[in-house]
Amino acid sequence: MMGESLAWLDVFPELKAISDRSWMAAAEKAQLMDVPKGTVLFRDGDVCNGYVFVTDGAVRVQKMDPQGREIVLYRVEDGQTCMLTTSCLIGGEAYPAEGVAETAVSLAMLPAPVFEKAINESAEFRRFVLASIGRRISDLMLLVEDVAFGRMDVRLARLLLKRTRESGGTLGCTHQELATELGTAREVVSRILKDFERKGWLALSRGRVEVKNSNALGDLHEE
Repeated sequence: MMGESLAWLDVFPELKAISDRSWMAAAEKAQLMDVPKGTVLFRDGDVCNGYVFVTDGAVRVQKMDPQGREIVLYRVEDGQTCMLTTSCLIGGEAYPAEGVAETAVSLAMLPAPVFEKAINESAEFRRFVLASIGRRISDLMLLVEDVAFGRMDVRLARLLLKRTRESGGTLGCTHQELATELGTAREVVSRILKDFERKGWLALSRGRVEVKNSNALGDLHEE
């Protein structure tokens, strides 16, 4: 019978299926914790103390440039691990970005020495770790392509459509939050949103964006 201390593995079926002794011993040593929304889990330059599995909630991983502009690199959600944490542990490097709890988050953490022992001794756990890195690199390559070659109005339209599907039509967000998501200046986002509003595609109010014509935004996205 799996003990209560291993119940977090229900969110990670690939890990739950691993039965070798090295991995099971490591999983038993995972530290479970809950953190409130807004908690900074790591900062640029911090030392990585453990390998984290998110079992509930979402962590936003973002990078800030010297001018104070931010871009969201990716999110770590239920059943996922953080690629930067993995690379920092394996390479012995400090974090190059910041991780913030976007919601209340529940997680399990393998202390660094436990992680190192498990990845050295368990071939199946090592495959899980490498596969997780591979999936996240693909996501980051799409982000790089988007930032380097994508039109900002098209990228904003795509983001609005995505967030609309999640929220039901009205977004509770500021222009700065959208700018951070896209890695651009707030003024750029404000200008494009005003243009969309003039065309009747959305309505703006303080801290809210209401999409009025998702078809028009979708047509722009497809150009």
